[in-house]
Parts: sequence; C-alpha cells; structure tokens
Amino acid sequence: MDRKTIMLSILLAGFVSDGSADDWGALELLGRAVEPSTKARFPFVPDRSFGASYLNTPVFVARGAKSGPTLCITAGVHGDELNGVEVARRAFSRLDPATLRGTLIALPAVNAEGVRTGNRYLSDRRDLNRAFPGREGGSVASLIAYAVFRVVEHCDALVDLHTASNNRANLPQIRADLSDPDIRELAVHFGLGIVVAGQGPDGSLRREAARSGIPAIIYEAGEPHRFQEDEVNRGVEGVENVMAYLEMTDRQDVEIPDARVYERTRWIRVPVNQSGFFFPSAGLGDVIETGQSLGQIVDPFTDTSFDVVSTIPGEIIGIALPQPVLSGYALFHVAWQEHD
Repeated sequence: MDRKTIMLSILLAGFVSDGSADDWGALELLGRAVEPSTKARFPFVPDRSFGASYLNTPVFVARGAKSGPTLCITAGVHGDELNGVEVARRAFSRLDPATLRGTLIALPAVNAEGVRTGNRYLSDRRDLNRAFPGREGGSVASLIAYAVFRVVEHCDALVDLHTASNNRANLPQIRADLSDPDIRELAVHFGLGIVVAGQGPDGSLRREAARSGIPAIIYEAGEPHRFQEDEVNRGVEGVENVMAYLEMTDRQDVEIPDARVYERTRWIRVPVNQSGFFFPSAGLGDVIETGQSLGQIVDPFTDTSFDVVSTIPGEIIGIALPQPVLSGYALFHVAWQEHD
C-alpha cells in the first residue's frame, strides 16, 4: 500500500464524527467507535506495511459520560522532547471518563519514529512543526501534518507540549498569541504563572490551529532527551487546570497564580570572535539587568576568557547548557514586559 492509498483509506474511514448535543453517543475517530464513559488506545493507522510505518503515532481517546468540549493534547512533534510525551500519557491515564464532560484526544507521540530513536526531525530530515496544516500528496512531513491536522480541526482547544531544543533548557512557560482573548484565557488558566506572547512560526501546529479558529497554546519546559519529574508534574497539573477551566471536570481545588505575562523576548548571543567553552553563572528564572555578567566563554586554544554581558533587562526563560559555542550562538533567552 503506497502512502497516497494510506491517506485515502484514512479519509474514507472518517476522522471525527460526533454525536449531537441532544444525543451524546459514541465518537467515531479514525474508523474506531469510542463509547461514552470509556477510554480507547489505538494506532493512528492500523496498516502494518512498510509504507504505513511513518504514521504510527498512538491515539488515546477518553469519551466523557456527558456532552462537552473536545480538548486535544499533542506531544512528541519533535521526537527528542520527551517531557511532553509523558505529560500527555499521565494526564490521560489519570482521567476517569465517567466523570468527564466532553472528550479528551491525546496524540502523545506525533513523531513516533523520532520518539523511539531520539531524533528531533523526521526521516525525511524535515521539521514537522513547520509543515502544518500539511497537504495530501506532499513529503512525509506534509502527509503526517495533513493527517494529524484533520483530527485537530475538530478540537475546541489544543495544548501542544514541548521542551527546549538541542543542548538548551527552558523555564516552564506557556507560549500563546495573546492578541486572541480566547487563547489568552487558555494560557492563563493553564496555571503555570509565566506566559510569553507570540504567534509561533508559520507551519507550527499552534499557529495553524489558531488560524483555523482553535485556541491553541504551547507548554515549554525543561530539556530534550530526558524525563524531568518537576516539569512533567507541572504539565499534568496544567492540562488538568485547562480541563477544569473548560468545565470538562468538576475539580474544585484549582488555584491559578497571577501570570507574569511577557510581551517581548530576545536571545543574548555569543559576540563575534568570542567563541569557546560556555560556562553560565546566571540561571533559569533569574531576573537580570543591562550590563550584568551572566557567565564566561573561555577559548581553550588561546586561554582567553570573555564575559557574557546582558544587553537587556528581564527574566531568563531559556538557556544554553555548558558547551562549546561559536559566534552568534544563542545563550540566554530573556523575556520582559513592554511598557507604554
């Protein structure tokens, strides 16, 4: 079975068919029926052929006992970002569908092959998070994005789970298009306390979902290639906060902290001709001032050292881990509140 035939078979099977508000019944998703008050776990594509293996992400569905919104959770769009994969799995596992209103759809490993092998990108070397909404008949990235987006289109809200990229770490944060009131409320009610403004790049799942009218946010926390318990626990709690905000659950103990909303961010980079080994002295969450020393770069070939000096004030929300760095490499991601 070639990839076009696979895509056609998925479309013919039907992506999402929901019962009416007056007749809450089974959810038809990818050719499977999920009854009220039940959970289901199944592969995106049942076909086991060589050509189907690229679209083998697991699909988790919890169908509530009563009607309500559909929340989608996606993770593993970048295969090396493991914290989000575990957030999605735990949030789904802890949910009792008998007490749920609406539907939770979790795609915990969108780039399943990347999750298995630790590769950020797809087998065709493309970044899946630049390929949405995808198109039928394109590259592997386009095909996966197209298929996944057909599910996402039926969601009432989306939480996309990520970590920092290679050799970097992120302070737990929500990224959201704050110009959209619905997205702003979703971001604040995740309950993390830090919200960073931004639409996201063209082709990213979050931006393309928002363009389709679906409020979408990103949870960014921690480092790639590892599971970090604090970041996972925060993510699970945030997903549960969102479900409570959407009135999908009756959780009463939700305490939403005042959010630090940052409208601007910028990277502090290695100055030209100051390459070497990077040793930070400032860390995630530090509030810094212009002119403050943030660490050192040591050239091991000349035994010369350079101070990394902050060019802006703000809070450090992302950082490069100690490593060899070259001119222009991004070291500290700094966020601040813009004032009139």
